[in-house]
Amino acid sequence: MGEPFLLTPGPLTTAYSVKEAMLRDWGSWDGDFRGMTKSLCEQLVALAGDTDGAFDCVPMQGSGSFSVEALLGSFVPRDGKVLVLANGAYGLRAAETLRYLGRDHVVIDKGDYMPPRGTEVGAALDVDPAITHVIIVHCETSSGILNPVAEISEAVYARGRKLLIDSMSAFGALELRVNDIRYEAMVSSANKCIEGVPGFGFVIARKTELEAAKGNSHSLSLDVHAQWAAMQKTGQWRYTPPTHVVAAFLEALRLHSAEGGVAGRGARYTRNRDVMVEGMRALGFETLLKDRWLSPIIVTFFCPAHERFDFSRFYEAMKTKGFIIYPGKLTVVESFRIGCIGRIDEHIMRRVVTAAGETLAEMGVDTAAPPAAAIAERAKLAA
Repeated sequence: MGEPFLLTPGPLTTAYSVKEAMLRDWGSWDGDFRGMTKSLCEQLVALAGDTDGAFDCVPMQGSGSFSVEALLGSFVPRDGKVLVLANGAYGLRAAETLRYLGRDHVVIDKGDYMPPRGTEVGAALDVDPAITHVIIVHCETSSGILNPVAEISEAVYARGRKLLIDSMSAFGALELRVNDIRYEAMVSSANKCIEGVPGFGFVIARKTELEAAKGNSHSLSLDVHAQWAAMQKTGQWRYTPPTHVVAAFLEALRLHSAEGGVAGRGARYTRNRDVMVEGMRALGFETLLKDRWLSPIIVTFFCPAHERFDFSRFYEAMKTKGFIIYPGKLTVVESFRIGCIGRIDEHIMRRVVTAAGETLAEMGVDTAAPPAAAIAERAKLAA
């Protein structure tokens, strides 16, 4: 059968040519590798839509969370204050990171399912002039919700504050062009919608913000300004770079461009979602979110109420059939998630639905309807 498809928010299924790109060794100080780093940064800035040279890209070793911490620690001054917009685990993780950093912050916590809206962000900024920055998660993958970053940006800049965006699981598939949605800096990772492998994240930021970030960081290795300054001077990463991961990422960027860039990648993921959601609903499963807020990145489903349904058995059976799905992160009801990203298409998603139906039959589950508590929880969602 071969390796299973990873239906997760990353790491995800990658193309064979991306894996193959890692077969060669590269010298981290060599001119060829410096050229690879330069190309990587230029292509990412272009994906962000910068046409006047106002932005630059700074790759950072480590996982996506490393880069989020680098973002917050570098761009928020030590006397700054952050409004954290949370509606799931990753917004709350940003708040926890700020606590570790000793940065003042307040949180608008919408629970697991509701999006923050521009009006309430504006109201929070109006009553607290000490707030200097706002951070929002573009796609909150704990629920699969796509947050309204455009209206958040409008509210933030109408009041003279600065916006930071965690676009970890969205950049490369959902537009985040700097001339359409204003922000100071955003962060993403190699192993998400561009379909590379884990090993580094990257910050795309205004050069003026990068310059102003000098001296802000709490950390030697997570100092975005210091990494940027070193790359500007030498073309090199300050510390050992993930050379094989960079090579794989450049191949992933080539495939991304060949598919039609952000629009092409986003269209495939959207079709993946639509085919999969339609099929799962036909089996009786219900989505956590209404269609308005469903992202093309990952979808959360309620676990069936049937007494014979057990998620651990469901997971293992799906894995046996070639699909690794993702546990849920909801606190009130049981759920699971199915990712729509990676080197997969609508034909694979139809096989996912078939496998889910077969697994229900094997478990003796004749209805995938969720429990009443799940329905009540979903009723909290606004239209």
